[in-house]
Amino acid sequence: MAKRVLITGAAGFLGSHLCDYFIQKDYEVIAMDNLITGQMKNIEHLMPLPNFEFYHHDVSKYVHISGELDYILHFASPASPIDYLKIPIQTLKVGSLGTHNLLGLAKAKNARILVASTSEVYGDPLVHPQTEDYWGNVNPIGPRGVYDEAKRFQEAITMAYHRFHQVETRIVRIFNTYGPRMRLNDGRVLPAFIGQSLRGEPMTIFGDGSQTRSFCYVSDLVEGIYRLLMSDYPYPVNIGNPDEITISQFANEIKALFDGKPEIVYKPLPQDDPMQRQPNISKAKELLNWEPKVERKEGLKITLEYFKSLSKEDLYELDHKDFGSFNKF
Repeated sequence: MAKRVLITGAAGFLGSHLCDYFIQKDYEVIAMDNLITGQMKNIEHLMPLPNFEFYHHDVSKYVHISGELDYILHFASPASPIDYLKIPIQTLKVGSLGTHNLLGLAKAKNARILVASTSEVYGDPLVHPQTEDYWGNVNPIGPRGVYDEAKRFQEAITMAYHRFHQVETRIVRIFNTYGPRMRLNDGRVLPAFIGQSLRGEPMTIFGDGSQTRSFCYVSDLVEGIYRLLMSDYPYPVNIGNPDEITISQFANEIKALFDGKPEIVYKPLPQDDPMQRQPNISKAKELLNWEPKVERKEGLKITLEYFKSLSKEDLYELDHKDFGSFNKF
């Protein structure tokens, strides 16, 4: 019998790549997404497959899956500042209620669960690069606090279920990741720069561009997640690319990909935007024998080709979704 895996947030950027990965390994994949930020086009190629099924469901409400279940990967959550600033209550609920529901499902099914945490748990870090034993520097009441604290709570309740109920848990702290299927309008730096350049607009840098990020290509990240899931390590592990670069340097790398050499403009830095972001991946190397392999130059080329393939409608996509109803309760 094939192993069965539930992937939440399955129609999102990372979730859809995880669906592909597990399908290729002949798992039975149960995909779940409420499509607030996910897009069906990311997984429509999987819909005809006999070992793939999709449930349109909000994991903040009770989750039921019939039959046996071997693994759960909890990737449901808004993951970009534009999204979680528009739907702050839903962001908090999916990190708290959603995680609680899925941990309960893992306990009932005797399934192993991996939850997707984030480098945002480190906030605007005072330690560089960030190691898993660093507790972070987070503003709990700032505009980004809804995401940061949702993920910090998610880690806490996951460890509580591990310690109190002996649930098999894994926690991945994901650093900046990029690749095909990112949404051009989600506010993250890479799709923002590429989208602006493709539309002939200036690239917008917030702040003076001296803040740093580290970009991991999606296939490397997915491989690291799988290795962590199959490990016996229940504590958080950083998965990301330690190749640090300033936002200004990154903008110039993107600029060099375009013949028109787009202009760069500067705007004020948003509140609580972290100035440094670089993972220490010593633990991933030691425990998982994992480190990223895709060079940024190669990954950017693949990602740019994906964005170039989008329709004109997608390229000029505005956010048409009405998030209002999700924040009423």
